[in-house]
Amino acid sequence: MENTENKETKTNTPIIEMLRQENLKANVPEGQQIEIGDTVQANVKIIEGDKERVQAFQGVVIAKGGVGIAETITLRRVSHGQGVERIFPVHSPRIDGFKIIRKGAVRRAKLYYLREAVGNAAKIKEKKEKQVKK
Repeated sequence: MENTENKETKTNTPIIEMLRQENLKANVPEGQQIEIGDTVQANVKIIEGDKERVQAFQGVVIAKGGVGIAETITLRRVSHGQGVERIFPVHSPRIDGFKIIRKGAVRRAKLYYLREAVGNAAKIKEKKEKQVKK
């Protein structure tokens, strides 16, 4: 006997999608988008005891992942000669916001090669703005 029952594909219900849209935060400045190769400052809320403060982490975006509320970016910086990478959920309530310091001109989706690069080889060129002729 064959089972001719329709198998429904798993899709998100409208209620779940509505809740996801409500929880999306506008952490990125209006009109800007974080791209791979950009130098970004992430302001993270740190709770110590009963006090709360904001700590900045500035680095180069070497990877992006996830979609919607699960979107993440990976920032890398060199601190005291040691490479440090942190993965930040873009829409997390622990993130106070992102500030784009400079735009980078790269031709890769992931910049993992920067892990082995040292000195000038680890630099990323700045993206030049197109000038409008008058």
